[in-house]
Amino acid sequence: MTDGAVQGSQGPARSFRIHDHVIPARPMAPGLYLVATPIGNLGDITLRALETLAGADVVACEDTRVTRVLLDRYGIRARPYSYHEHNADEAGEKLLAALGEGRSVALVSDAGTPLVSDPGYRLAIRAIEAGFTVIPVPGASAPLAALLGSGLPNDAFLFAGFLPTKDKARRDRLKELSQIPATLIFFESPHRIADTLAAAAEELGPERPASVCRELTKTFEEFRRGPLSELAVEFESRTVKGEIVLVIGPPAEGQALDPADIDRLLRELSADRAAGQAATEASKLTGLPRRDLYQRLLELKGGA
Repeated sequence: MTDGAVQGSQGPARSFRIHDHVIPARPMAPGLYLVATPIGNLGDITLRALETLAGADVVACEDTRVTRVLLDRYGIRARPYSYHEHNADEAGEKLLAALGEGRSVALVSDAGTPLVSDPGYRLAIRAIEAGFTVIPVPGASAPLAALLGSGLPNDAFLFAGFLPTKDKARRDRLKELSQIPATLIFFESPHRIADTLAAAAEELGPERPASVCRELTKTFEEFRRGPLSELAVEFESRTVKGEIVLVIGPPAEGQALDPADIDRLLRELSADRAAGQAATEASKLTGLPRRDLYQRLLELKGGA
C-alpha cells in the first residue's frame, strides 16, 4: 500500500463485539455507506451500522480519535481514515478512487447522521454524479431527538441548520422563516444561544413556544421549554456548555402572512428552481394556493 492511500480492513478483522459475543461481519458490497452513529450515548447504534463499519473496506470519519472510541467500544479493528472540512478535496479524491476500485466505503460523522450540516454531503454528491452506489444506514439524529423531546408539534417541521453568526444576518434569516407553518429546528453553539433566543423573541414573537435541547442522550441531557421571551431571559444569565439544538414552535393559527415575506421566499426559491417548482415548494411552506403563488412569482420576475 503506497503512502497516503486509503487503507481498509483485512479478512479476520471483519467482526464486531457486543458484550462478550464476537459477531463476524460479511464484506460489504461496493458503494458509499452513509452510517449514522450515536450523538452521545454509545448504546444508540444499530446492529446494521456495526456490521457495516466492521465489514466495510474503508471507514472514513471527521476525527479519527472520536471514531476510534466508538470502534473500540464494539471491538471493530478497522483503521479510520480522516475526511473533514479542511481536507475534503484531497481526501475525497482518494475515497472516490477507492470506490472506483470496487471497494466499500463507510462514512461517519463525529456524531449523528452524516451529511446533515456536514462536509460528507460533498462526497455523497460526487459519488452519485460518478455513478457509484450510495446507501444510507439510518440511526441517531440530533434534530429528530430534539423534536421528540421538545413537546412541540411534529406533524410538520423544518431543519434549518445553523443560523448566521452576525446579528443582522441572523435576524434576516429568522424573518424569512417566521411565517412557515412548521416547527423550526436549529443547531446552535453555547456561546451564541442567548443572543439567538433574544433575536428569535423579537423576530418571531415573545410568546412563541420553544425548547432549548442540550447535551442530547448524554449524562447531563436537558430540555428547557417555554416562551422565547422567558428562555431569552433565562439563558442571558446562564453559563452554558455542550451541544445545543433549538426547537421553535410554528406560528399561531390565523397569524397573517406578511406579503413582503412571501415575496422574499419566492425570490429565494426561484433562484435555483423553475418558477413552477418554486411555487410548489412555497405552497408547501406557507399553505397558500400554488396558483396564486405562481402568478405572484411571474409578476415579480416581470417587474425584475
